[in-house]
Amino acid sequence: MSIKADFIIKKPQGLYCPYGDFYLDPQLPVHTALITHAHNDHAKPGNNLVFCTPNTAQIMQLRYKKNAAKIFELTNYLQQFTIKDVTLTFYPAGHILGSAMVLMEYMSLRYLFTGDYKLQPDPTCQPIQFTNANVLITETTFANPAVKHPNPAKEIEKLNAINGNIMLGVYALGKAQRINKMISDYCPQKQILVHHSILPLHLLYQNQGVDIGTFLPYNRKSMKQNQTNQIYLVPPVTFNSYQRVTNVVRVFASGWKNLQTSTANSVFISDHVDWDDILLTIEKVEPQQVWTIHGDGSYLKKYLAGKTEVTIIENAY
Repeated sequence: MSIKADFIIKKPQGLYCPYGDFYLDPQLPVHTALITHAHNDHAKPGNNLVFCTPNTAQIMQLRYKKNAAKIFELTNYLQQFTIKDVTLTFYPAGHILGSAMVLMEYMSLRYLFTGDYKLQPDPTCQPIQFTNANVLITETTFANPAVKHPNPAKEIEKLNAINGNIMLGVYALGKAQRINKMISDYCPQKQILVHHSILPLHLLYQNQGVDIGTFLPYNRKSMKQNQTNQIYLVPPVTFNSYQRVTNVVRVFASGWKNLQTSTANSVFISDHVDWDDILLTIEKVEPQQVWTIHGDGSYLKKYLAGKTEVTIIENAY
């Protein structure tokens, strides 16, 4: 049986599987959606029927309330389910809590959709679990040989060298919880204060039994009284609104390569795979074809020429 080039096609609503009549991380409301994880560029509100992991549904419901979805079909990792003629299984993606890769099986062929994923250890989410597939459909956010993510422990330890209180900009979901745990582990003398918009996600993680380390809700009085060892976790919008804040060292925790400059007060911790980890994923999955989305697949296509066929799906989402 040959691989079907139209197994996943791009439509205005997002990536569509015509053989199962469902969308993967649709960008507009659809009847049937598979949501890989709860980041808002993948999990949009307003879909009719959503298949996802329980953790993803919990986060979507926290964020979107009644608009999260009309119906949720909760599916655990490694639990098979069927939509029309396609058999599906969620595998842990290692990206954030509840994140999943989607294995789609049709007519004895296996198509693995990664969503966003990472291989670096992260105790705040389920570790990635590989499976073989004929086609690997991978994000290529950092699919460039020049991009090699630094050791995250070494990055977080930079905070130990900063005297005074720190305002640390972090993305509220996934990044904030991972950073909180890393500060607790590698900078134990630091006290962590959490912005009110991040706090509900911290509590959700804790309620699911995830150890994200120690923290307290932000308290302005405490921050002013102690001028040496507090770290205030804030979302990007708050971080950007305090450009001229005094008596606080501003640091942003990001994995985006356009922010990876040699600045002493930068922390580079990514929740995506870099070039080496994409190659390791291909080695583990052993696909005959690689389809690339969400990034630049041209480097991968050149590197794998003559070895593995690569198809680039432009601007998939």
